[in-house]
Amino acid sequence: MKKVNFLRSIQLKFIIIYILLLIISVQVISSYVARELETELLDNFKESVNDRIDLLNYNLEQAFNKKRTDDPLEPTLQEDVQNIVTDVDSSSGSTIQVINNQGRVLGTNDYLNQDIIGKKITEDIVQRAIKFKTSQDNTFFNSKTGERIFVQVEPIHDETDNVQGAIYFEVSLEGVYGQLQKINEVFLKGSIIALVVSILLGILVARAITKPIVEMRRQAQTMARGDFSQKVKVYGTDEISQLAVTFNHLNDRLKHSMATTEKEQRKLSLVLENMTEGVIATDNKGEITLINEAAGKLFNRNPNSLISKDLLQLLGLDEKVKDIIELQESGSVIIDFSDGDEVFFVRADFSAIYDNHQALNQISGYIAVLSDVTEEEKIEQERKEFVSNVSHELRTPLTTLRSYMEALTDGAWKDPVIAPKFLEVTQNETNRMIRMVNSLLQLSRMDSKELSLSRENVDFVQYFHKVIDRFEMNVKDGKIKFIRDIPTEAYYVWIDKDRMAQVLDNIISNAIKYSPDGGKITCKVEKQIQQIIVSVQDEGIGIEYDKLDKIFDRFYRVDKARTRQLGGTGLGLAITRELVEAHYGRIWVESTEGKGTTMYFTLPLINERRRRYR
Repeated sequence: MKKVNFLRSIQLKFIIIYILLLIISVQVISSYVARELETELLDNFKESVNDRIDLLNYNLEQAFNKKRTDDPLEPTLQEDVQNIVTDVDSSSGSTIQVINNQGRVLGTNDYLNQDIIGKKITEDIVQRAIKFKTSQDNTFFNSKTGERIFVQVEPIHDETDNVQGAIYFEVSLEGVYGQLQKINEVFLKGSIIALVVSILLGILVARAITKPIVEMRRQAQTMARGDFSQKVKVYGTDEISQLAVTFNHLNDRLKHSMATTEKEQRKLSLVLENMTEGVIATDNKGEITLINEAAGKLFNRNPNSLISKDLLQLLGLDEKVKDIIELQESGSVIIDFSDGDEVFFVRADFSAIYDNHQALNQISGYIAVLSDVTEEEKIEQERKEFVSNVSHELRTPLTTLRSYMEALTDGAWKDPVIAPKFLEVTQNETNRMIRMVNSLLQLSRMDSKELSLSRENVDFVQYFHKVIDRFEMNVKDGKIKFIRDIPTEAYYVWIDKDRMAQVLDNIISNAIKYSPDGGKITCKVEKQIQQIIVSVQDEGIGIEYDKLDKIFDRFYRVDKARTRQLGGTGLGLAITRELVEAHYGRIWVESTEGKGTTMYFTLPLINERRRRYR
């Protein structure tokens, strides 16, 4: 790994952050101080102006309210006003005009603008002060002089509070802002000095902080090369020192984990090499990342040459399946690799690998287990053909037998003792055979993919309760007790309610048939990742371990005598398996002989987005 350039190092980032924080702090403080100082200086300035105007206003009110005679030697109002204004100190650069209530200038302290006396003033601020009898002020920028000007107009009242005139006071604000500018310059020089000192301190602090980080980086590079013998130095007890201690602990854990992983990998390699089934692992896109020797033999190719190949293309499923996730939902697929007269079938069992460290348990890859099921498929195909032939062959004689029974029932009571028994036995056997034929036909439709499912969005919890309620009502005298281990949360599945009722009827009916009086049947629903597991447990006779894999075969009976006595056909669980698989589920059984049997099946859940869409 290349050495990090200083311009890209964390040390420079610490320095920049430190300086930026300082600059921002100085800017905020200086802005606040400047604003407050400007406000304070302007308030003081306006207060001094108000004091001067109040004094001038007092003198002018005396002049306006003075009673005058016709004596020619007595000064006129204009002369008194001019004398009062002239006595005002003009060294501050202020301009004062006294205006009567008609808007005409009676006097001014501006010696260069004496011509304005006697003229009428039309400025809005003067007119508003006279009209509304209130003081008016304004600040504006003089474009000719380039100065900021403050203007205040104060009305002059008589003894009856009538406005007799107004004082127009105009003064420059440049003195105030000049003083503020000098203060800001001093503040700026101090900020620059503080910034330079802070940069030097920032460099020293950044080096002190990043030194242990640099050492940990070097140690990480050493660990990446597989060397776990070195340790990071610990300089203190602060957070970075604690990080160094944790880093050393991580080094020890990684060393142990690497040794354990290598050991497990060797075990896994031995297992994969000696498996008779083919095993293929892919990433989440379906590209092969691992394949054992047995899988290579199934395709007559070198396993290493199949790495990075697409699994769907390798299995010839790319035209039938758009996304590999569909295979994971189906669980198991039989693939026909037959070539001419040579029959070759492979069963592929798919499962997803979930990454528990990612959100929502995202799929990180898939595992496919391939088995040569050519012989099994041949037997199954022959059995399927047999079921179809038997169903068609038995339909006609069964219908004839049923018609004969109905004819006897209509009045052929020759022997009052034998005839009723004969009719009862005939009718029972006929109904049993008709049930068998219907089951055979249903299986035949499933095999030929002609069975259509009317799926809908169903809350399985409520649906399961209703099915159990129906069985509880039909069980007489409370001989069987149902126990429900079902959550209250709603689990939505996409099923055909009638077909699923047939699945549950078959499973629960078998549990009732083989349960002793007073036995318990436990119905349970569990939620797993993207699916639910439904189980029905009884306390019956149980099934031998070596017969568990056969109970879903057609015509297979665990206890043939008992099954026939109870009216079974040996096809119920075969139909159940086909229906569960048609719903993209999986069914299996666990049993202990003499203690009872538990039947399990899974159904995929509908996610929230799909449920709203449906």
